[in-house]
Amino acid sequence: MARLPSLAALLLAAALFLPSTTVPAQSTTPSSRQALTIGTVPYAMAIFANADLGQLPSHVVRAVIIVHGVKRNADDYFALGEDLLQRAQLTPENTLLLAPNFMAHKDAGILPGMPVWGGDAWMQGEASIRGVKGITSFAAMDDLLRWLADPERFPDLREIVLIGHSAGAQLMQRHALMSPVPEILQQARLHLRYVLSSPSSYLYLSPERPHGAGLAIPATGACAGYDDYRYGLGQAPDYLARQHLDARQLFVRYAGRDVRYLVGGRDVDPAHRYLDRSCAAALQGPTRLARQLAYLEDEQFLAKRWQVQVQHPQQVIPDAAHGAPKLYRSPLALAMIFPALEQNRASPCQITGSAAAETAQCPQSKPENEK
Repeated sequence: MARLPSLAALLLAAALFLPSTTVPAQSTTPSSRQALTIGTVPYAMAIFANADLGQLPSHVVRAVIIVHGVKRNADDYFALGEDLLQRAQLTPENTLLLAPNFMAHKDAGILPGMPVWGGDAWMQGEASIRGVKGITSFAAMDDLLRWLADPERFPDLREIVLIGHSAGAQLMQRHALMSPVPEILQQARLHLRYVLSSPSSYLYLSPERPHGAGLAIPATGACAGYDDYRYGLGQAPDYLARQHLDARQLFVRYAGRDVRYLVGGRDVDPAHRYLDRSCAAALQGPTRLARQLAYLEDEQFLAKRWQVQVQHPQQVIPDAAHGAPKLYRSPLALAMIFPALEQNRASPCQITGSAAAETAQCPQSKPENEK
């Protein structure tokens, strides 16, 4: 006689998994843009994938989600993800690659039932304003994670890797801080890893900002609203406010998550076309490299203040500027994204760690022009 699931298991499944289906897109060829219907109130997300989402592989053990930058060029980021999987020797049979496309009204390929965001509003978690309205990009990421976590769909899934670069990393860093979903996935024995590369700004949990060799509260009137969302916790969005967590509780949760940072050693242009040069962002540092290193210092500052241990590995890719292809071609980046795989191989890169950050030593490749 078959063994019935326990009441606890049924309750967890009911809390975790939302109804979802796959909608045929313009083409069902893997690597073409497809439409995946997710959410309690169903809506369709545009997604590039390395499998036909209507005929899913049966033995997926890992999912990789890579989020595009401000240009919303999910196809280019999908190609970048394919290159990462190839170099990690991962195949579509065991690894599902997804590149969601946060659509704006001027984008081609919008289908009925899709949420459409206003310009770059998606990168800070705002709600869609056309098509299916009211879907925040945070909720879209949560719904996609729940879709992946359904054991009837992917019974062998053990790991989900979220990769965000530039504008995508802005979304992912705030999602990593604010989403309640990672702990739910952990209960289902799914490991979630965030890899955040070269965002223009970060969400700070206290009013201090980089100042000289340390951190301090900016002078009164220096930058009005600098600590409001999306740079601080003031005027927090409903997505966070309804969780009723204070700054320390958020930090404790964030410290316990697998979060990793990447940035190019040559990402040092204070006038870069896509760098956030607002007053609030400038208080975080003059360049993306400076802002990332300052945020790591802030993490250690808060860890000491609140007596919370945090170890979020960070890697500077020495010869990369801001372009994602150059950054992710580095063996150092591959080792940060898939640490267990890389540790099991004879690699020319030797990773070392500390409580503050991880660094890596690897022969540098010759610089090349960034696009």
